[in-house]
Amino acid sequence: MTVTAELMDYDEVLERFDPVLGLEVHVELSTNTKMFCGCPVAFGAEPNTLVCPTCLGLPGALPVVNEVAVASAMRIGLALNCEVAEWCRFARKNYFYPDMPKNFQTSQYDEPICFNGWLDVTLEDGTVVRVDIERAHMEEDTGKSLHVGGSTGRIHGAEHSLLDYNRAGVPLIEIVTKPIVGTGARAPEVARSYVSALRDLLRALDVSDVRMDQGSLRCDANVSLMAKDATEFGTRTETKNVNSLRSVERAVRHEMGRQGAILAAGGTIRQETRHFDESTGSTAAGRAKETSEDYRYFPEPDLVPIAPSREWVAQLRTTLPERPEERRKRIQAEWNLTDLELRDLLNVGAVDVIAATVEAGAAPAEARAWWVSHLAQEANSRGVDLGDLPITPAQVAEVIKLVGDGTLTNKLAREVVEGVLAGEGEPGEVVEKRGLKVVSDDSALTAAVDEALAAQPDVAEKIRSGKVQAAGAIVGAVMKATKGQADAKRVRELVLERSGA
Repeated sequence: MTVTAELMDYDEVLERFDPVLGLEVHVELSTNTKMFCGCPVAFGAEPNTLVCPTCLGLPGALPVVNEVAVASAMRIGLALNCEVAEWCRFARKNYFYPDMPKNFQTSQYDEPICFNGWLDVTLEDGTVVRVDIERAHMEEDTGKSLHVGGSTGRIHGAEHSLLDYNRAGVPLIEIVTKPIVGTGARAPEVARSYVSALRDLLRALDVSDVRMDQGSLRCDANVSLMAKDATEFGTRTETKNVNSLRSVERAVRHEMGRQGAILAAGGTIRQETRHFDESTGSTAAGRAKETSEDYRYFPEPDLVPIAPSREWVAQLRTTLPERPEERRKRIQAEWNLTDLELRDLLNVGAVDVIAATVEAGAAPAEARAWWVSHLAQEANSRGVDLGDLPITPAQVAEVIKLVGDGTLTNKLAREVVEGVLAGEGEPGEVVEKRGLKVVSDDSALTAAVDEALAAQPDVAEKIRSGKVQAAGAIVGAVMKATKGQADAKRVRELVLERSGA
């Protein structure tokens, strides 16, 4: 029976049910070419320009496995503490979708390249949750549909659809967790923290740019509820392609409330895919969810099995970078941070961007000041994570350098950052376009000081009589006249000098 109801209060959901999570994260690899052909991988190219007979599924075109993608898959598996298969193979996953040119996806089914791993996830209060990994397998991405004419960007209500096959065949790694149980009220936070930790790990491995806003990292969030006295998991829904950390948390929380209301009203949960609406924080029904039998998997006949040698696996293990959590401990010692300070930086997602800014030449204290104040406020107002702001750590370091060498004041630096965020170019270009350099020419400053002293003779007299604190009024007038582009320290020196103090 289908029952529709309002969301159940979150506390009531937790009183009556236990949430069970399953997270599937799809990662586009940063290879030069696609998974089974030589077409380049690039984001934002003109539609249908990065295609060939193989990735378009034309008759007679045969695939060839991308060796770099295989190596990246194994490095991801090793970093996730997985076992690497001694022998595995690809399979055809059969289903129809307009943006899948072959009408099947070349993936892996019961023989993934990596399996049985885990990732420790640190929550905001320092609690560590171990998330078990079922598998990490290789596959190819599909193309992209653009639905035109509707109000939601989805097919419902659209006038027509356009298809771009540039993404078809891009190497994907799908990382699937085992059921995550026992998280209770913290289930949404665990989901977000897991995807965040996984993103950090993948970025450290340098196998993907993990840009959720561009779809190179996408999360499918599976949620079900178990009654407190139940022994079996409930029916799950799968919210597809959630594309931000905040949205992962919101989607899980919404599904818990929605499912709780339906179950409490005597209804049943439909096993289906659902879509997340960023504007409302809610999910909407997609299609009935298939089982593995519906996909009619069978071994891919055009590709030979993969049997990685143990020597290759051992060599790849030596390429693993410092783990993000170990790096944070090192950074904490180097920056002399307390546990609370480090936790605050972690909570706003600032550690990695600050570290990258320091690596680009900035002092740690100055890098922290920029990312946790002005830029954190900007990220919050945009509803995005710090790392997703359209400004790089190298650009922030350049702004800090311009302040340090006297080219900019802190106030002017904020304007430069605003210009970079607005897409006006590199910091130096914004300075030139907006005319934001500090006025350091003494002749121009002297003229401005003399004019301000002449305009306020009473203040000038106070300064001459020894009340040097009155110089602040003249300094303020000069700063206003120069639109904040004067060096305030030098202006004060000139004020005292020109007033005869």
